[in-house]
Amino acid sequence: MPSSDEKDLSHSSPASSIASLHVDEISPPPQEKLLPQPASAPKPKQKLSSATIIPIWIILSSSVIIYNNHVYNTLKFEFPVFLVTWHLVFAAIGTRVLQRTTHLLDGAKEVHISRDMFIRSILPIGLLFSGSLVLSNKAYLYLSLHYIQMLKAFTPVAILIISWTFRIQDPNKKLALIVLMISSGVALASKGELLFDPSGFIIQAAAVAFEASRLVMIQILLHGMKMDPLVSLHYYAPVCAVINLMVLPFTEGLAPFYELARLGPLILLSNAFIAFLLNVAAVFLVGVGSGLVLTLAGVFKDILLIVGSVVIFGTQVTILQVVGYSIALCGLVIFKTSGGK
Repeated sequence: MPSSDEKDLSHSSPASSIASLHVDEISPPPQEKLLPQPASAPKPKQKLSSATIIPIWIILSSSVIIYNNHVYNTLKFEFPVFLVTWHLVFAAIGTRVLQRTTHLLDGAKEVHISRDMFIRSILPIGLLFSGSLVLSNKAYLYLSLHYIQMLKAFTPVAILIISWTFRIQDPNKKLALIVLMISSGVALASKGELLFDPSGFIIQAAAVAFEASRLVMIQILLHGMKMDPLVSLHYYAPVCAVINLMVLPFTEGLAPFYELARLGPLILLSNAFIAFLLNVAAVFLVGVGSGLVLTLAGVFKDILLIVGSVVIFGTQVTILQVVGYSIALCGLVIFKTSGGK
């Protein structure tokens, strides 16, 4: 799925989401593992060792985010709604091709969605997913790549706040301390950002709110359903693509279509293909490691992205940001090792 969070389906992480489209991706973020999962997704029959699939996932997830950042800021194709929509259309077609040619989507046979469930569950989650993907990609027009990754560390805090507000989970002192750690770390990282943009910060904060709401709503509305990242993408990509197509005329209009010739088919196809491969990798990833391993893989990926942002794009990271982000990551790891309780 499209990413830039193509949630990473790209904080983009490997658990159950779709995308980091990520675009940050259409692939599942590690935060999705922060909620107790109602049912474990079926694992793919093909076996790959964690030593093989984790590096592949890290490379693909990082590539999607860096590639999208390149498209937006270097190639100046500043149309996140269009790019996310294109990723979703590609993913909708790709999952249906895989369904007919491989066993990767056999899990879809176990998912039965009625018209009532579609209207009551799939559609509202799709709306939140579209909002998360578009906003997280739009943030790349305003903020540096490394700072966006730092802000994504706040997603588990947003999930907990929403869960506490709607009494899905009871707060306790340990969780409150973890929330304080992550929040303080992100605040320090923001204080140290040299190119801070209020508009970009608000857009990324809204993206985090949409993503956290989506993950909580999945827990509430799809309780008991078994959907791995690719099956989720199979159902949500068409829904989100239609939603985005309805929004596109009122946001970006025809402008992105006039720029397609300049961008070229090679960029469009390769960009969407890498994002789609990320979601395929996520299917194998969730089957080879524990929640903590997946979280640590996501943390390592984000650190590599921040370093890569400095090396490739020449952005500056301050000592205050390093300290703040380290505190936030420690809070996230403590949260995972404690089982989120």
